[in-house]
Amino acid sequence: MLKRIFIILAVLMMSGCSRAGNNDYTAGDIRGFNHTQQGINYFTVNGYGGRLTGNSCCILLPLKWTPGLKARIEWEVDPKTASKFPGYKDWEKYLKWEKEVKASYRKHSAVVDIPEYGKSRCGITVHFLPCNQVKVTTVCQGYGTPGYPVKEPLNMKEPAQCPQ
Repeated sequence: MLKRIFIILAVLMMSGCSRAGNNDYTAGDIRGFNHTQQGINYFTVNGYGGRLTGNSCCILLPLKWTPGLKARIEWEVDPKTASKFPGYKDWEKYLKWEKEVKASYRKHSAVVDIPEYGKSRCGITVHFLPCNQVKVTTVCQGYGTPGYPVKEPLNMKEPAQCPQ
């Protein structure tokens, strides 16, 4: 009996990101792509943490898409404007530099439309673009494949002036 309970618990834990809660929502992974030259320290989607390297679990999406469905994206950027790393030999200089780096971080947020999806959706992928713009998609294809909706290249430079 104990073995059977253990197996059931293991199956439920492994399937945690494939279905969540009640019958109105499904859970999926959160992924991110940085198309800028700035470092992104972290990001969240509707309060759930995401990663730029790999997937993190989970975001809840309604089983059925409805017009006006939105996602709130929050992220922190390292603009890399702090002075050069002084090393660890002079601890006071290092601590001053560390404080300077942390003070240079900038937090941003955006509320974006979640594009229409049908039965086929694979969590949510956030694309960070220059001028603190973001795009999201729920498609299952990978970035760079022919059917993928976001076409912007990686490592884009910030324009001299951002659109209003």
